[in-house]
Amino acid sequence: MDKLERVKRDLVIANRILAMEGVLDAYGHVSVRHPEDPGRYFLARSLAPELVTPEDIMEFSLDGTPVGDDRRTPYLERFIHGAIFEKRPEVTVALHAHTESTLPFGITGVPLRPVFHSASEIGASVPTWDIDEKFGDHTNLLVTNMAQGRDLADRLARNAVCLMRGHGFAAAGTSVSRLVTTSIYLAKNARVLLQCLNMGGTIKTLHDGEIAERAKMDPNGSALRRGWEYWAKKAGCGDML
Repeated sequence: MDKLERVKRDLVIANRILAMEGVLDAYGHVSVRHPEDPGRYFLARSLAPELVTPEDIMEFSLDGTPVGDDRRTPYLERFIHGAIFEKRPEVTVALHAHTESTLPFGITGVPLRPVFHSASEIGASVPTWDIDEKFGDHTNLLVTNMAQGRDLADRLARNAVCLMRGHGFAAAGTSVSRLVTTSIYLAKNARVLLQCLNMGGTIKTLHDGEIAERAKMDPNGSALRRGWEYWAKKAGCGDML
């Protein structure tokens, strides 16, 4: 299997896993930077993530233009991906989702911080981007051009995750399996934190030092691979590993 085929297969696996785990539903999308041309990226055609196959993967330049003569319908919000890849040269994977458990934190001002160890990769700071700050209150909340995508990427900055007010979140990472793991535990962390808020009392989130120590763990270690293999088989695409 050559490098490009492996990248596309991993992208399909990521779509299937994130759909199975409820991070993505009929909407949302995940992309991978082209491993040989950093000015391009791969993203499925406009299709529900659970249905994506290798044949559905399209190639784009960073400004969202399909490469070649590909006339299939792309995702409207592909500009999120190109803008993140443009701003963050080290990023190889980007994600946009509407995961319900994260939504309250993007509209209330209550900070979304990790409260258990597996969620540490969301980082100590999760900013919120509000489209109306720059583009007014007559948008449809979708990121449909590069100007909006770049503004979102600016708010994401060096963070792993950025909430989007009344919409969802965007995330960035350096490997497909790692970003899948981060996104799954982002959703779990949001649910746990909401339960804690409903219980009242003092909530003890992870310390900055604990988050920093966990960031030193091997991103390609056996623990991460174990999760990736488990979720892939659970999502019915273990044969693509």
